[in-house]
Amino acid sequence: MQKLLEGIVAGSTDWIELRYQSRSSRRIVARNGQLEESSSNLLAGLGVRSLVDGVFGFASTTDLSEEGIRRAVAAAQAAAKTSAGAKKKRIKGLADAKLAVGTFPVSTDDPLDNHPLEEKLDLVMRLDERVRGGGEDIVSSMVAYSELQDEKIIVTSDGASAHVFDSKPDLMVLAVAGKNGDQTMGYDSLGITGGWSDLFALVSGDEVADRAIRLAVDQLSAPHAAGGTSVVVLHPSLVGILCHEAIGHTVEADIVLGGAVTSDKIGKVVGSELVTLCDSGATEFAPHAVGILPVDDEGVLTQRTVLIENGVLRSFLHNRETAAHYDVSPTGNARAYVYSDDPLIRMRNTYIEPGDTSLEELLGGVKDGYYLRGLGMSGQADSNAEFMFGVQEARRVVDGKVGEMVRGATISGNAFDVLKSVDAVGADFAWDHSAGACGKGQAAKVDAGGPHLRCTLTIGGRQA
Repeated sequence: MQKLLEGIVAGSTDWIELRYQSRSSRRIVARNGQLEESSSNLLAGLGVRSLVDGVFGFASTTDLSEEGIRRAVAAAQAAAKTSAGAKKKRIKGLADAKLAVGTFPVSTDDPLDNHPLEEKLDLVMRLDERVRGGGEDIVSSMVAYSELQDEKIIVTSDGASAHVFDSKPDLMVLAVAGKNGDQTMGYDSLGITGGWSDLFALVSGDEVADRAIRLAVDQLSAPHAAGGTSVVVLHPSLVGILCHEAIGHTVEADIVLGGAVTSDKIGKVVGSELVTLCDSGATEFAPHAVGILPVDDEGVLTQRTVLIENGVLRSFLHNRETAAHYDVSPTGNARAYVYSDDPLIRMRNTYIEPGDTSLEELLGGVKDGYYLRGLGMSGQADSNAEFMFGVQEARRVVDGKVGEMVRGATISGNAFDVLKSVDAVGADFAWDHSAGACGKGQAAKVDAGGPHLRCTLTIGGRQA
């Protein structure tokens, strides 16, 4: 297939991009002791983009014969030419890039295909049983295992020719506790790029289930959080959410061009000098990040992009089109979920770099505040960096000591104001975006994380 695609682009007078994809996926779901879903899916096809007279045309096909691919190329070129008359703004060109050539395998010694369906099914059913046996207050359970395995061949007329493999399994556990008409929910998940044993390298499936149980049960007796501005210590899971949802989307160049709050802030202070925030196609500081992406869907070799350096905004995230617009190098952030999707600017692994403060020191600086961990079941952020997220686990901190759990806590504010309030950054690091996907017109598997950090933000709760 790769040689065929190289031959087709070699004969083109226009810029074209051919992207072949074969994907196998699996999903197993158990709920309340019953197997709800056990499904697998195979898809294969090819997407084509052509740039003609400053306009992109796109087409896709499942006919992978040479004739079928050439028809798709002709359709993409025709779409570009037809659209050109209606376009007021033309693409001035594509930025030069470090284009990928070669094969890019998955880094694992334990491929998912080495493990049969029966083993994965047994895991899901066993963990669902464990949740249901987690105590007399547990009233509902759900466990889901999913995996995506991709093979891509990306060839462009200006030199990319990459054969890329990917493997992303994840596990999610949900427990619901109830007592006297009150119900609370506990949730935990795992997600990585890699193989079967990599998924459980740091935490076992049993530990994921036990944490979901504990969160659900402990909240039944927990008081509600009190609202107000507070000093908090954020777990890496919430640091990652802040990086991705509240900040990362505001520096995606297509959103910047649409009027994001960051549009005029390159070179300006947007956070504490303790904060350096990056997005990378590699896994930094810890292994197996979900968003590992060695080559983006334009055939560009990915890199580590420093977005905020010591509090100063340094870069946006670019594809080749926006990089040309801003006269900078592409950052390798063009991503398409499946072959029939047009590549969009998307994050990969977004994080704050670790500092040099221990967790004990971070907590020791809190006289009366909170320790916050995990995204709850609700949340939103906008292109002005305003956010509101539910918190999965919130605990009071008094005189540096972590104490009782409180329930119903939310956090809100402006993400850049929160970054400016950071007065200590932990020396640890974790990826913690886990299961699920980012949505922006199409899905994308991403990760986010960082160290613990101390900052000030608004806690939402219930007034006494």
